[in-house]
Amino acid sequence: MTGNVREILRDKGISPSVTRTTIYSYLDMANNHPTVDEIYTSLVEELPTLSKTTVYNVLKLFCAHDLVKPVNMSSSEMRYELNHTPHSHFRCTVCGTIYDIPFIKPTYTNEHLQGFLINEEEVNLSGVCPVCQQK
Repeated sequence: MTGNVREILRDKGISPSVTRTTIYSYLDMANNHPTVDEIYTSLVEELPTLSKTTVYNVLKLFCAHDLVKPVNMSSSEMRYELNHTPHSHFRCTVCGTIYDIPFIKPTYTNEHLQGFLINEEEVNLSGVCPVCQQK
């Protein structure tokens, strides 16, 4: 995996340092849309010199090169995921889990958005997930 990550970063013009490849690999394995704190806590033993500032800076770099996408689910902290295929998100208001769901196309007409140029569409839903409904 590390070789592939190094190629991915190089293809985007990013020097593949150990810290960058480790953070990218972590995001590739993570299914929980981690926060900066979660990334830091998970990797600090493997990278003892890692700081939260470094995690923020690497994520900012990855976002600028369209490798990572921030996920804002109206919580107090931004979450992150690799920027793969378009999809929407569902956040359970009971357990806090964020699920990737198939992309939901927003419904609107030009009458609603006259004069606006849309660059990106994002739909985030919240409610109670099936697991919490069974409890």
